Amino acid sequence: MKFSDLEKSALQLNDLYEQLETKRWGRAWTTQELALGFMGDVGDLAKLIQANAGIRDIDDCKAKLGHELSDCLWSILVLAHKCGIDLETEFARNTRELSEYVSGELDT
Repeated sequence: MKFSDLEKSALQLNDLYEQLETKRWGRAWTTQELALGFMGDVGDLAKLIQANAGIRDIDDCKAKLGHELSDCLWSILVLAHKCGIDLETEFARNTRELSEYVSGELDT
């Protein structure tokens, strides 16, 4: 799957969530509320990483880990879009700059 496909899928799901939120609560979540939800997902992810390393007991941790990583990716894609960030471009730029920095440090 290409990055643009991931982004399109995430935004389609977000549209559905916004419809459900509006039906249930009279409004869609704000960007700040999405960020808070993401923080909760990151906490869940940390526990699953521990379970995957064998220092926490969570049943079916591999499947749950894949699910939680996917939830986190969804949140990042949606938050980037809502904040007007071209995540694909920023990711390419950032990894290039970091690779150059780390390579330079290895050469010294």
